[in-house]
Amino acid sequence: MSLSVSSCHDRNDWDDLVNAAGGHPLQLWGWGELKSRYEWSADRLVVRDGDQVVGSAQVLLRRLPAPFRSLAYIPRGPQAQPEHRGAVLTALADHVKRTHKPVGLTIEPDWEEPFSPLPKGEVDAAIAAGRAAPQPQWLRDVEAAGFTRSDNTGLIPTTLIVDVTHDEDTILKELSSSTRQNVRKSFRADNVRFGEVTDEADLRTILEINKETGRRADFAVHDDDYHLGIRDLMGPQSQLLAAWEGDEPVAFVWLVVSGTTAFELYGGVSPRGMKLRLNYGLKFHAMKHVKAQGVQRYDFNGLLNDGISDFKRQFAKHEDLLVGTWDKPLSPLYPAFAKALPVVRSGLKRGVPAVKKALRDPRGAAGEVRAKVSDRRTTTAG
Repeated sequence: MSLSVSSCHDRNDWDDLVNAAGGHPLQLWGWGELKSRYEWSADRLVVRDGDQVVGSAQVLLRRLPAPFRSLAYIPRGPQAQPEHRGAVLTALADHVKRTHKPVGLTIEPDWEEPFSPLPKGEVDAAIAAGRAAPQPQWLRDVEAAGFTRSDNTGLIPTTLIVDVTHDEDTILKELSSSTRQNVRKSFRADNVRFGEVTDEADLRTILEINKETGRRADFAVHDDDYHLGIRDLMGPQSQLLAAWEGDEPVAFVWLVVSGTTAFELYGGVSPRGMKLRLNYGLKFHAMKHVKAQGVQRYDFNGLLNDGISDFKRQFAKHEDLLVGTWDKPLSPLYPAFAKALPVVRSGLKRGVPAVKKALRDPRGAAGEVRAKVSDRRTTTAG
């Protein structure tokens, strides 16, 4: 293959390209525009073999203090068929190095491990067996392209992805029995409805529920302007769904949606919504909502060892494992930059000011950055 790489400057062309390749919502144009409001910039790259498109990636770039210049990051990308992944990554890395001169390139693809999905309750054993098995050629190609695995993740690789191409009864059967009961109970509740949020007052109520959920579950939330940016910049690819009791929103889930994948960004529930179990019905409504659009995958966006993740796990009998985070050095300065990892990358993604100090004095500032980012996780809530 003789590959060429060029930038795409048209939103419709780019989103069509991502959707045609089965790409992730975080690879859509609007997501890059959102991140560009917060110290990142976006370069949408198309990889061709002659006239044929064989890959694409929305590359986010974050400026770093001298002499490191910048860090390049591809969230839930690139898009490429398995047989082309190694070559596409090589072409992308070479192009990014030549045009942007970053210290390194980090990718967190929307590619499942060869042994995923994993049976719930047997995850650790399944991972151990899968890691010991021979790796497929495409994964060996990724390594041959100069990428190495990193435990310092931004997007959580362990997640739950529900196949919503099945009929509703089949999807329901994957739920635990108590979860099915709660879903049905919420749909039978008096004066309750589920739907998409279009009213500004309802949106403001939901933003307050989000803050309340964050305080209750002890996780950080973005400010209101960030959430409004998602709505404004993603357009119809941002879908905010809610459960109402009467005229009052009491639970929500905020999705971004591509042609194939719905991805939960955030979710929350008020005490009243919890009492009525409307967060259960809303999750199932959300799956039905995207299924009606022809979406194939509903991604719950990460599983941790916390109560929110326990709630998510009730909606299937399996877990999914993506390939995680991979790094490729693109500068002789990368070893010095790497001394500040993992705290630097974590801080960069959250806008922690102490990162700049970490890059000037990696060892001396590591403790300070770690203290700042350790309690700044953002995740979805039931």
